[in-house]
Amino acid sequence: MKARVYVTLKKSVFDPQGKTIHDALLSMGYSSVAEVRQGKFFEVTIDGVSPEQGRRIAEEIAARLLANPVIESYRVEEE
Repeated sequence: MKARVYVTLKKSVFDPQGKTIHDALLSMGYSSVAEVRQGKFFEVTIDGVSPEQGRRIAEEIAARLLANPVIESYRVEEE
């Protein structure tokens, strides 16, 4: 199975990279862009397990390694 893990900063955490990108977009004429939040994307391939086990493993990997639970949240999607 292939899992996609999206990691983003929590809304309460200031995102300086997102702010810089947003400001650049505004200066380029994209005045309708209200906000930009940056994040990370991972594709994790898990072999030899059931879909339920694969989902559990992907969630565990995201929680234990890919995301910092203090400042980030994550979402796991299965392919």
